[in-house]
Amino acid sequence: MKETVWPEFQMGARRFGRVNWLGLGALADREIRRFLVVWTQTLAAPLVTAGLFLAVFSLAIGPTRGDVLGVAFINFLAPGILMMTVIQNSFANTSSSIVISKVQGNIVDTLMPPLSPMELLLGYLAGGVVRGIMVGIVITLALWLLLGQGVAHPLWLVVFLMLGAAFLGALGIAAGIISNKFDQIAAITNFVVVPLSFLSGTFYSIATLPPALEMASRLNPVFYLIDGARYGMIGASDASPWLGLCVVAGATGGVGALCWMWFRSGYRLKP
Repeated sequence: MKETVWPEFQMGARRFGRVNWLGLGALADREIRRFLVVWTQTLAAPLVTAGLFLAVFSLAIGPTRGDVLGVAFINFLAPGILMMTVIQNSFANTSSSIVISKVQGNIVDTLMPPLSPMELLLGYLAGGVVRGIMVGIVITLALWLLLGQGVAHPLWLVVFLMLGAAFLGALGIAAGIISNKFDQIAAITNFVVVPLSFLSGTFYSIATLPPALEMASRLNPVFYLIDGARYGMIGASDASPWLGLCVVAGATGGVGALCWMWFRSGYRLKP
């Protein structure tokens, strides 16, 4: 069956040039404003959740747990909680935006303007990345103030936080496209995103796992995000940060390409 390419998605000579900067900026601005309006839910709530994770684990396990990767358990745990919170919020931002538009029936308001598939992808992704980075900044400052947690390699930490927000933001776009109601997006969150986050070395070093489980963990792209953030913050990790950079960049590019194809064809976006 021949793939249908909607006329408004076809690239060609457009009167405003190869890139519709005005439209792209408007879409990105809308996605950012959408979560800033409810900042108590999108920025303050993740800080409370991260604090509860750290408090529960430090009280329940911390006093009896020895050093992990050469640092105290609470300091080992902090970067994993940071990255897990960033990626979950980035995913939630992009996926909820598309699903809400579908449920309310106004997705056409985004698809009708002269925006190319790449501009749609980048516009939606901007909201997820900005929300993830803002959550990351808030939690990093809180860790510094409350735990005195420093940053060993700031550039590595920034790179992995941005890659993590982009990867899960793109995954959120894909999930939003294939979902037509909130039950479906909730299923993807509960059965895909949460397990990937929790089973990625967030609360433990994968070096302590049996060989089969360790190998399975190394096939999980989110492991490299957690591990990269840990390297950036405490200077120690289970894998090379360069390997993690390559794996996550490849995964982000692959998911982004899939989303571009779906925007181009109108898959599950138009009747």
